[in-house]
Amino acid sequence: MDYDFLVKKAMEARENAYAPYSGFRVGACIQTSDGRIYTGCNVENSSFGAAICAERTAIVKAVSEGSTKISAIAITSDSDRLTYPCGICRQVISEFAGDDIKIICSDKKGQYKIYGMNDILPHAFTREDME
Repeated sequence: MDYDFLVKKAMEARENAYAPYSGFRVGACIQTSDGRIYTGCNVENSSFGAAICAERTAIVKAVSEGSTKISAIAITSDSDRLTYPCGICRQVISEFAGDDIKIICSDKKGQYKIYGMNDILPHAFTREDME
């Protein structure tokens, strides 16, 4: 898996972000277990609850095309610090995460650190909890 490529694609997706309220542009890139690549950016709305994060944009694009297992996701923003997924995105990532998913958190320059699902959302609520 080419982590540098995924971060680069996330940085490119960030350029399309619609963030007129926060000014905080975020980009994401996922690779699915079947090798397909999907990108997303955050899309804000004047009704703040209607905004969608970059990670969820990319995931929804993948699922709408039939890919439901994510092997990696890269996240970046305009920040000098590493960008981590918000709580809602962590839960959505866990819904579609492959067994050994890699979560690549990047800063605006492309420097990154790699995490596993359990690192960013231990004890996630899953379908097994509903059985």
